[in-house]
Amino acid sequence: MIAEKIHWAQVAGRRLRIEGAGSWKGAGRPVAADETLSLADHRGIVEYVAGDLTLTARAGTTLSDIASATGREGQWLPLDPWGGDAGTIGATISTATAGPYAHAMGLPRDVVIGVEFVTGSGDTIRAGGRVVKNVAGFDLTRLVTGSWGSLGVITEVSVRLRGAPEMSRTLATLIPPTRVGLNDLAARLKSLPFTPLASEMLNDQLANHLRLGPHPVLLVRLAGNEKSVNAQADAVRAWGDCADVSDSVWDALRTADGASTGSWRWSQLASQFGDAWTAADGASRALDTFFLHGNPARGVVRVVALAPDAHVSLVVRAATAFRGTVAVERLPADVWPLVSPTTADPLSRALRDKFNPSRILNPGIMGAD
Repeated sequence: MIAEKIHWAQVAGRRLRIEGAGSWKGAGRPVAADETLSLADHRGIVEYVAGDLTLTARAGTTLSDIASATGREGQWLPLDPWGGDAGTIGATISTATAGPYAHAMGLPRDVVIGVEFVTGSGDTIRAGGRVVKNVAGFDLTRLVTGSWGSLGVITEVSVRLRGAPEMSRTLATLIPPTRVGLNDLAARLKSLPFTPLASEMLNDQLANHLRLGPHPVLLVRLAGNEKSVNAQADAVRAWGDCADVSDSVWDALRTADGASTGSWRWSQLASQFGDAWTAADGASRALDTFFLHGNPARGVVRVVALAPDAHVSLVVRAATAFRGTVAVERLPADVWPLVSPTTADPLSRALRDKFNPSRILNPGIMGAD
């Protein structure tokens, strides 16, 4: 069905906008498409081998469906991207969207072991496999991950799972958001004799939204057996004022964006997390309402603009001047021209020539072809 639709579009010269559940439809650069190719009905778990910690699902399968199936076996797919579990596995892999567990559990390309996708020529390609030991086509699997549908339509995904921890515990720690203090935060996390399941710094607006108080806080999620978790908690408590909060705060954080008008990420080395945070916070002060959160262990800070605001353009201008990496997720259509145009390098252009020669799949979503 999907291959037939692409064959038809190629012959008819029609450009296709690929869509999963539609929760991230506004992400990426504006797409000049004539039709929508929805994978929302292309769903269902194809194979789940709990003993091997592997699962294969069609692209339209929601993350909540996968969580429900794996949870019954005491297992977990630790992608948990921003936006919540209503999104699909296909969109998560296609956009390579990472959530709060990325540092400890890996990025999407670390979790995927195989994909099936249909190219812009209508050819169906399988890369990787359904078992971890099968690495044939693994590089192609990683290539498609994060390609935003510009190389092909992902129709099936195979992933490796993790065993769910015996227990977990979340602490909220008051951390003054000074540049020097936050630069040191990554080193303090690294010096711990364990790796937290997640660590996320929140600005005052986001902390207040999550009912954690009116001050910036660091959320730290710990996991393991009871003895281990309690020992981990003691180590974090030594940093200062801490309070136990419900683990449900992580789902609330992932869905806090709501109907935001824009979101983007600023990043530098983990040792420069404070520099990235200070730059993002200073630029975002032009907005009436914004959330700021970031992973000190990865050096990534995420900005979420919450309401229609003419000042979004000011923040975008500041972002383009940032001495680090800026990755845009969503922006109002009229603000995109302020972002420096992306010109495809020869390798990227050659890849699109190979897999999407007529540029009928998500044209323009990653910039100039």
